[in-house]
Amino acid sequence: MATGSDANGANLVSMPADWTLADPTADAPSPDPVIVLTDSARDEVRRLIALEGKPGLRLGIKGGGCSGLSYQMEFTESREGDTIIDFEGFSVFLDRKSTIYLRDITLDHQGGLDGRGFVFHNPQASNTCGCGESFSI
Repeated sequence: MATGSDANGANLVSMPADWTLADPTADAPSPDPVIVLTDSARDEVRRLIALEGKPGLRLGIKGGGCSGLSYQMEFTESREGDTIIDFEGFSVFLDRKSTIYLRDITLDHQGGLDGRGFVFHNPQASNTCGCGESFSI
């Protein structure tokens, strides 16, 4: 390493020519996703978005149901203040209040004769009703 001084007499250290500074963002781990959609759920959302002609899926919660809070789903555009999660070919929109309750959920789609359609797996839920459409925290 070479050393020198600047015009004010301060010592300067230079790096060898073969050293490079690492980009601090290059290998930074990506943040955990707010929500997860299984492959089956992604395929079904893409199919329904094509039918509905809307750019994304809104997931939300509302008060009510057997356990206190119910899940909501609708195909729509984004709104101001939404958390937007981009998937290949579509986006999922969450309003601020719903983001708190839906963080870390996994949305699955179960088809076939015994399928139940879209199913929410919510690790925050302390209680769920028998039909799986409402929960409490």
